[in-house]
Amino acid sequence: MDYTFFSEQVSKIKNLPLPGEAAHFKMAHKDRLEELEMANPERKHAKKAGVLALFYPRNKNVTHLLLILRKTYKGVHSNQIAFPGGKFEMDDANLKETAIRETNEEVGVPMEQISIIKTLSKVYIPPSNFEVQPFIGLYEKPKPFVKQEEEVEALVEVSLVDFLDDANLFEQSLSTSYAQNIIVPAFKLNGYTVWGATAMMLSEVKELLKQVL
Repeated sequence: MDYTFFSEQVSKIKNLPLPGEAAHFKMAHKDRLEELEMANPERKHAKKAGVLALFYPRNKNVTHLLLILRKTYKGVHSNQIAFPGGKFEMDDANLKETAIRETNEEVGVPMEQISIIKTLSKVYIPPSNFEVQPFIGLYEKPKPFVKQEEEVEALVEVSLVDFLDDANLFEQSLSTSYAQNIIVPAFKLNGYTVWGATAMMLSEVKELLKQVL
């Protein structure tokens, strides 16, 4: 999809109501509701994070969405596809600033060139006890990304057309550090399986975009 058309149309989502949990649960495994119910007390003390769904033009002005593959490490989100973003720090004014700062650190996008157009619904992640605030942003005149070697294994640049294509939704059996052989709904994007909290947030982004494109 042409980025000029996309950037004109996407501004319309500013006034749309958020799909919220209705969109999230389309991409949640069957035990997710039970996990969230059991985790309600812990959520009050959850760590905070901000992440960014960043759209930009690439390859003859074709609209793309940037995701990242995290490094392998000792943690529940090791080697998973994610949005650029990270943990709130005391110097951040708010979670929007967190998302912008972390995007700058992880993939090298100048902070002043990120335009936030929509704050999305928060997602709570029981295994890591994080409450994540996602945002949709635009990067109008992108320069080559520079990945943070300590945290980012690879950049995953997904065309908007592929992201919106329902043919790229499927279910897969996965085993993680905290669950074995669970059937999860997922996106197949650029050959990667995208599931869990990132898929839940992507689902809300997708529902909003389909209303204006």
